Amino acid sequence: MSKLIYLDNSATSFPKPDSVYDFMNTFFRTKGVSPGRSGFDAAVETEEVVNNTRKMLTTLFNGGPDHNRLTFSYNATDSLNLIINGLVEKGTHVVTTLLEHNSVLRPLYVHEQEGTIEVAYVPFDNNGYVNPDDIKNAIKKNTKFVIVTHCSNVLGTIQPIAEIGKICKEKGVIFVVDGSQGAGSVDFDMQACNVDVYCFTGHKCLMGPTGIGGSYVRDGIVIKHTRAGGTGVRSAYPAHLEEYPYRLEYGTLNLLGVSGLYAGVKWITEQGIMNIHNREIELWDKLRKAAQSIEGVTTYCANGKENKNPVLSFNIKGFEAGDVGTMLDVDYNIAVRTGLQCAPKVHQHIGTADIHGTVRMSIGAFTTEAEVDAAIEAIKEIASIKN
Repeated sequence: MSKLIYLDNSATSFPKPDSVYDFMNTFFRTKGVSPGRSGFDAAVETEEVVNNTRKMLTTLFNGGPDHNRLTFSYNATDSLNLIINGLVEKGTHVVTTLLEHNSVLRPLYVHEQEGTIEVAYVPFDNNGYVNPDDIKNAIKKNTKFVIVTHCSNVLGTIQPIAEIGKICKEKGVIFVVDGSQGAGSVDFDMQACNVDVYCFTGHKCLMGPTGIGGSYVRDGIVIKHTRAGGTGVRSAYPAHLEEYPYRLEYGTLNLLGVSGLYAGVKWITEQGIMNIHNREIELWDKLRKAAQSIEGVTTYCANGKENKNPVLSFNIKGFEAGDVGTMLDVDYNIAVRTGLQCAPKVHQHIGTADIHGTVRMSIGAFTTEAEVDAAIEAIKEIASIKN
């Protein structure tokens, strides 16, 4: 079998840098013990890696002076559930967008169905961007928080977070950002953008493994407890601890995940996030222009490189998206994502929900130009069958 051409990096970046694999292997073999529970050398050294990972991520996002407010979870979905459930209360009004992933939509839906909250869903324009003024107009007296994706996982559009954050600050509402697709893909500054909570996952652009993610919660934002458990600290205390990082961490950390995240963040920092991004977006632009020149191919919100991540959603006339994905896999050994990509409201808005979504190609740090050329040729050949 020919080498896999992997164009599903928006789902999970693959492969990881060798340094990530190597560090995880060495670290877990030599220091795979519980951090913060004991005073022996290996436990102290393990805690140091955990602590350094908090510091690196806090610096990466410019979250604030206290790195302990950077907490770890399973992934962005886990953190978003903790944050949403920890913010909502009876009578809460929430503003979000039609661009959101189900990791935001479904927790909000549960509370809507229970009658706890009211949600306003702000649309996006024909280019895939939310207008900050629409966010402003949706905010009401009882709006407690606004929650917006940093970057659409379907369209690749990087949202005007700074402008939305300014509005939220002026209105006195909490601003939560789903950074699943943004963390590690572009430079980001929580403080400059007035972001109060930033949720992230480790297995995408941060180059870590699956099963690790987290959030940074700025000082002054109160997230109520929705879980309780062991922390390894003050065990006689009957309630879950109030202070960070223990406030949003429960039980033993995914230490292997944290170690991989440590190595991944170190790698992207050494390479330069924007150096990686600029190379990826040039390959994306080549793919975009070629796809748009092929008869029968329709692309969505792919009009230029500005404020974009290297994600291309398209359809080929005469084919179901899923069938195109199967052909790319079986006939060309190209891995892509098809369907609704866990973001149903995006597809409802762009008119692809009834045709079962789109084909999504997403370029990563290790994608080569030759692989992009092969993808272009595959799209041409499939399109030529019915066009």
